[in-house]
Amino acid sequence: TSSNFGNMFSAAGASLFLSFLPMLPSQILLNNLLYDTSQLAIPTDEVDEEQVRRPAHWDIAFIRRFMLCFGPISSVFDFATFGVMLWVFHAGPAQFRTGWFVESLATQTLVIFAIRTRRSPFWRSRASLPLVLTTLAVVVVGALLPITPLAPTLGFQRLPLGYFAALAGMVLCYLALVEVGKRLFYRTRPGEAGPRAEVGHRHLRRRAARFSTSGRLAH
Repeated sequence: TSSNFGNMFSAAGASLFLSFLPMLPSQILLNNLLYDTSQLAIPTDEVDEEQVRRPAHWDIAFIRRFMLCFGPISSVFDFATFGVMLWVFHAGPAQFRTGWFVESLATQTLVIFAIRTRRSPFWRSRASLPLVLTTLAVVVVGALLPITPLAPTLGFQRLPLGYFAALAGMVLCYLALVEVGKRLFYRTRPGEAGPRAEVGHRHLRRRAARFSTSGRLAH
């Protein structure tokens, strides 16, 4: 959700100053297809022990806050990519779209290693091997597509080698910034687990009771 929010925010912002589409509709669909393919391995992943100590429930407000916090972080690096493509490599429309496609796919795919856990990723909480393999494979496929025979059909153009050095730096900075944002986001705020939270939980229990048979069976 945060990745999609960030990408759409970036596309809307780029449309304000570009004279061409920042990414073709077919390229957006391909980006989503590759990204979703990499996430098919999520069921093989392991959850941190502290996350399963007690039952959890869906919290739409939490998802909305997460989206509004981490979505703009990805947009910062999207706009950095726009600047690199326009002012460093003087890219035309096709090369601009290619650069953003590769960067967007890499950042939104690799960030799964950071947001899948509240711990420090890679050493305190490691993803499953299938998730690591599918994620890295999709990043590699996205980087190689511009040099395959499919590139003209997909609207891609070969990228300069210097771009990949800039991409590596942006990905590392992005993941580091997400880690900082994650620590701030999950920091317990005063009163967060106090009376207001308990009132919210009681409200949820009352609503859930309408669909439960346990109370009727007790009577």
